[in-house]
Parts: sequence; C-alpha cells; structure tokens
Amino acid sequence: MRNPQVLIVDDSKTIRSVICSQLRQHSIDVTEAVDGLQGLNLTRENHYDLVITDIIMPGMNGYQLCTEIKKNPDTQSTPVIILSSNEKSEHIEKGFEVGAAAYITKNKARQDLLPYIKDILSRSKILRDRLVLVVDDSKYILKIVDAGLSAAGFKVITASDGAEAFEIVSQVAPDLILSDICMPVMDGIQLCEKVQNHPNLSHIPFVVMSSGSDRRTMRELLHKGAAAFLVKPFNIDQLVITAEKLLSDHFQIVLQQRELFKKERTLLMGSITSLIQALEARDSYTRGHSDTVSFLSVKTAEKLSLAERDTERIEFAAKLHDLGKIGIRDDILLKNGPLSDQEFACIKQHPVLGAEILNPIPSMEDIIPAVLHHHEKMNGKGYPHGLGGNEIPLWARIISVADVYDALTTDRPYKKAFTHVAAMEFIENKASSELCPECTRAFKDVMSEYQPDRVDEISMAKACPGRKFPMPALC
Repeated sequence: MRNPQVLIVDDSKTIRSVICSQLRQHSIDVTEAVDGLQGLNLTRENHYDLVITDIIMPGMNGYQLCTEIKKNPDTQSTPVIILSSNEKSEHIEKGFEVGAAAYITKNKARQDLLPYIKDILSRSKILRDRLVLVVDDSKYILKIVDAGLSAAGFKVITASDGAEAFEIVSQVAPDLILSDICMPVMDGIQLCEKVQNHPNLSHIPFVVMSSGSDRRTMRELLHKGAAAFLVKPFNIDQLVITAEKLLSDHFQIVLQQRELFKKERTLLMGSITSLIQALEARDSYTRGHSDTVSFLSVKTAEKLSLAERDTERIEFAAKLHDLGKIGIRDDILLKNGPLSDQEFACIKQHPVLGAEILNPIPSMEDIIPAVLHHHEKMNGKGYPHGLGGNEIPLWARIISVADVYDALTTDRPYKKAFTHVAAMEFIENKASSELCPECTRAFKDVMSEYQPDRVDEISMAKACPGRKFPMPALC
C-alpha cells in the first residue's frame, strides 16, 4: 500500500518545514510548493490525497488555488485544507465557499492540524470511488445530484423510478441509495421496503429525498429502514456531507463487526481445537491425524486451483472432519480388533454427530457438508446418506482422499501401516469406484513432489511420534 500523498502550499519555508517534518513521522509523503501557481501546476501533473494551502501568497492566493482545484474534473474530489493566520469569520466562510474541507488557523495548527489531516485522509480512503445510486423521475435533479456527488469523488449511477432502480441494485449492489418518494411504476417507499426486505441488500444505507415535509411519511420510511431524510430543495454540500457521514459510519460499523467476527472465530477455533486434541488424546494411534489430513487437503485443493477462500475453508473443514468421534464410546472407538456390524453402525454416525455439533454455529455453515459427507463414495455405497458422484460436495471428496491416505499409512490396533507405495496403489485402485478421480489425480501430483530423501521441516516424526513413513512425513 502506498503512503498518502500530501501537497503543502505556503510561501513560508519555516511553515512548510514544520508541517513536512510532522507528517513524515506518520508515513505521509509530502511535496512542497512555494505559491499557489506552483501548487496548481503540481496538482495537474500528480495525484494528491490532500492539499494544504496558505491564503496570502504571491501570484495566486489560497482561495484561487482551491477554486481552480475544484473546477478541474481531475482534481475536484481532492480535499483541501486552508491553513491561515486570519481568524475573521468572513475569511473562514469564504474558505468553505470555495470548497475547502477544513479551515484551520495557524495558532491552533499544532493541536488541530494533524487530527484533521488523519481524519480527512481516512475518510477520503473510505469514500473514494464509492458507488451511489440516485433515483428520481426528474432529469434535472438527477443531473444536479450526479454532478455534486461526482465532484466529491463518488461514482454515480442513476435510475428514473423504483422498478428500474431495484433491477440495477439486484445486479450491482451500490454502497448508498438516494431516492425520491413520488415516482411512477414504483415509488420510493416501495423501493425502500423492497431493498430492506432483501437479505443481500438490506445493509445498504437508504436516503430519501423529497419535496414534501410530511412527518408521517418520514416516520414510516425510517421505520422501514431508511437511514436519513433530505427535504428538497437541499444544498448539494448538505447532500455530500450526509452521504460521507453515512458511508463513513457504515464502513466503521462493518470494520467493527469484522473485527468482532475474527475474535469470535479465534475463540471458537481455540475451543474446537481443544476438542480435537481431547479426541486424539484418547487414541495414540490417531494423534495428529486431523492436522495431517488438513495439510494434504489444502495441498490437493491448491493443485485443483481452487480459490484462496475455498482453500482456507477446506483447511478448517479437514481439521474438524472427525469431530463427531468425540461422541463415540471408548469401547467402540478404541477397540483392538474388528468391529461388529452394530459397532460399525455406531462409528458411521460420527459425520452426523460432527455436523450436529457445528450446526448451531453460523460461521460453520459452509463447512458442514464437507464434515458430513467425507465418508461418501463415488459409487454411492458410502455413508451417512449414500451420495454418489458429483452429489458429494467437492470439499468432502478432497478430504476423503487425504483421510484414506493417512489412515492407511498409520499403525492402528487392528493393522500395520501401509508403505507409501502400497497406499498410493490402493488409492489408485479405488479411484472412480470410491474416490473422486479428479481429486485422486491432484493428490498424486501433490505426493509426487515429496521425495523420500528430502528432509521436511514439518516432519511427521516430530509432530506424530510412532508413525511409520517411508517418505518425509506431512503434517
């Protein structure tokens, strides 16, 4: 990520040096200009995230510079801070009239300037290129609002009624919707209700624009989920400020929710990992099994060129694939010998038990099918539901191959470990009839990359003592 780019325009070398020194301490790249004309030329040649300008300078003053920046379509969305020693209210008002984002007096710059810069840069980063849908049956209103929002750095799409707007929203979800109330085909109230009732669209802030001032209508729309209400005629600056605040607040809420989700997921994963460790501690022969299956599943998924998110979720699912065994009695799970039909029927319930453990957890929804179906077979003779072929979820098919390999190459109470070669022959023979051919080919490609004489940093010998591997172990 590049550092923020800030242009300082001031005829005082001392002022420039002080500001530059302060900003560079916060990883902000600074360019200096000695007057307004040089500053204007620099904005035309380079992109800046923020311009800070004095007012009184030779050639072109700060008001003129700000006006020129806002007139140019290429720079009109660049925020400008006016930094001046003049504290008169008429000068401050003029600064905002020419489009400045902030007006700071030099005697307060020491405590106020840096917080303002950070806030503006943060807001600019959040809002840059945000997509706003404007809905109104008046072409004049659409044109005015489009121009005002575009000048502030937003991307804008328009619709002339609610029905057209909902069709657009269904295809390209905007970051914000601004809608009139009285429109043909579908009015703003119906559009608001339809958007708010849609599970994939209800998060979009909805702002109502109307020439009416009916409080009952306002309350109704707010009840239906509208985030704000603007009464026409409104000032474009008021609209821009409302849009910026809603999007900024919404973005911060999303960040907070994401952070909360990460913390909850970390706590959840810690709890589930403890369950897996408790499960594998019951049987020294299967210690490390989940980590090994997870590692091999991820490598297979990568060979299949699955998306990064899918690979991450497969890793998670594979670690939890035997979670249901926590509910199997020791005398069955640890039996030193063949299982009876009744005992095997009990063992076959572990995918169902695992799915039931995970089912109440919303964030586990996408991995439950992989846990539930990792013992299904391509010929339909697996369990628990007898799925066959592509009915079996891909993640489950990937995990199944890795699970079979690790089970074969591990000593168990009722059998000795297969060699790597024997295990691969077994898997090859089961391709198509029981194991997914595509996943089997990818798995073979993974295993071919590990040579017997290679010293692997993730050796099974360290992680899982007691295992017999004729090749570098995988964990």
